[in-house]
Amino acid sequence: MRYVMRRAAAAALALLMAAPVSAELGDDGLHKQPWMRDTFKDLREDLDEANAEGKRLVLFFEQRGCIYCTKMHEEVFSDPEISAYIGDNFFVVQMNLYGDIEVVDFDGESLSEKDMARKWRVMFTPNIVFLPEEVPEGVAALDAAVAVMPGAFGKGTTIDMFTWVAERRYTLDNGEDFQRYHARRIQERNNGSFD
Repeated sequence: MRYVMRRAAAAALALLMAAPVSAELGDDGLHKQPWMRDTFKDLREDLDEANAEGKRLVLFFEQRGCIYCTKMHEEVFSDPEISAYIGDNFFVVQMNLYGDIEVVDFDGESLSEKDMARKWRVMFTPNIVFLPEEVPEGVAALDAAVAVMPGAFGKGTTIDMFTWVAERRYTLDNGEDFQRYHARRIQERNNGSFD
């Protein structure tokens, strides 16, 4: 009897561990992470604050009910190493694809989140916009972006994109654009040399 109970407990534990982690939802219906910032969405101020903390500004567009956003939060951002890396290196501002909160772009234009999404041609969620440390006056966020990650990706692609941006590899002249960098990282992980 003890053996049967032990096996049943082990099976139940295995099922619990295999189940996806439920991501916290905010009052706006969007998923929340501890590293997401609640700001006034004035991008120039957000950039200044990110720089003061030694972090990179990132804009996350999501929408209520987005199954791909749920997938990213439950399967990728729930990974403690990925979450810690983002929290340590990035200043993340969440945007609602259909939201009404006012956003002030780097070019000074003030629009609702949904109108800003249209301006920046954001059509899908999740959509992650990575910004440089400095944005010239009069330049819109999308035009200043160093990279855009449109859609849901797995852990490897996601951590590689965040690492590629954090390490400023887009500025290097060695010919290793993101696709080459990502291919190299996949090879390293497959060979067991990934840190």
